Amino acid sequence: MRLIVTCGALSLASMLAVSAVFYFGLVQMIDANTDAKIHAQSRRMSMRIASHSPQQIADEIKEALANGIDGDNDGEIYLVLDAHGHSLGGNIAGWADAGAVRDTLITRAVLRRDETIRARVMARALPQGGTLVFGYEADERDSIRPLMLHALMQGAVLALALAVAGALLFRRLVEARIGDVRRAAADIAAGDLRRRIAVIGDDEFGLLNQDINRMLDRIEQLMDGIRNVSNALAHDLRTPLMRVRGRLDEALRRPPDAGLLADSAAIAIRDIDDLIRLFERLLQIAQAESGVRAGQRDNIDLQTIAADMVDMYDAAAELHGVTLRLVECAPVALQADRNLVATAIASLIDNAIKHGGFGAVVAVSSSSEAGPDGDWATITVRDNGPGVPADQRARVVERFYRLDQSRAVPGNGLGLSIVQAIATSHGGELRLGDAQPGLLAQLRLPRQPAV
Repeated sequence: MRLIVTCGALSLASMLAVSAVFYFGLVQMIDANTDAKIHAQSRRMSMRIASHSPQQIADEIKEALANGIDGDNDGEIYLVLDAHGHSLGGNIAGWADAGAVRDTLITRAVLRRDETIRARVMARALPQGGTLVFGYEADERDSIRPLMLHALMQGAVLALALAVAGALLFRRLVEARIGDVRRAAADIAAGDLRRRIAVIGDDEFGLLNQDINRMLDRIEQLMDGIRNVSNALAHDLRTPLMRVRGRLDEALRRPPDAGLLADSAAIAIRDIDDLIRLFERLLQIAQAESGVRAGQRDNIDLQTIAADMVDMYDAAAELHGVTLRLVECAPVALQADRNLVATAIASLIDNAIKHGGFGAVVAVSSSSEAGPDGDWATITVRDNGPGVPADQRARVVERFYRLDQSRAVPGNGLGLSIVQAIATSHGGELRLGDAQPGLLAQLRLPRQPAV
């Protein structure tokens, strides 16, 4: 109803505005036409009055009025006054010569056939004294008003009917498009996360439906991720918790022994520390994905951070029989979260050391490049281990996903997930490729990230 009332009001207002413009334009046209006729008449009469006295001009006007050839029915007005302002002839009365403005078009009230009318007239001085007044009625515009009001009423009814019909049609169209969104929202609220909205056309409704479908795709992806994480988390937590409980239960069942209790407590603490590290890594992923640290950007040197991480993991690499080296290069400056970037590089190095195998060589390098999509800073970690099959590279970044050959290696499958989350939070990406042999992991970050 509000839509119908609004459309009706706008239609009526538009019609009134158009009618007003039409009315005043028509009035101005009539006035301009009348003035043109008076000027033309003035030029014709100026040649006749040069040799005629006022009485002769009055006689000619009387004869013309008596014969009906002056166009009186067309609203022409004539009046001849002598030098004293007395009327000598014409078809109007009540004219005061003192109020006349010579040789100028004026609009004033005159008496014609005992009826006061408005006239558009011009007064000219006669050569032998006296005044000639001529012109036309100016009340034609008044005759237009009833016609305009009648047309306005008819137009108002028609405009209101069209506005109501248009509003009803528009309402049906909008309800049809919005109804799809409402039904899809109801299905999604009922648990059908695969429900999508049909995209029809490329108008604003079509673009809105596309945006909603993309949002639903992202929600479904996040829900699937949460479901997978929950399942994997329950599985990964169950084993160490059962192991801790079993060891403590076994220690309590045996005869009291300080040494045995200390060993059981130490093993339980180690397993609990593993669980704490697991939760810390999950928290890191959550913080990176949620953008909690989005505002903590500093000017950093990627090469310096890479060198620090290589130094930190040098002992661990030696323990696993892996050669870890840093490829020297020029500084690579960018704006990023120093701690998150360091965590990502550490995760890549740790992943390469664990899965590269004994005798592997892990090389860490940094570089910068400029492309059509902006300037990028890249950290590359390359190893010559068994690598990752091409069909599995998209899955190894999922939380808790591990390759079959990697299940014997200590870990929980969160290393590359952390790197992926950190790259996404910076507007970058993680690329996995074939090092021939081994895995080529590249963390690409924009040097000037978008706000």
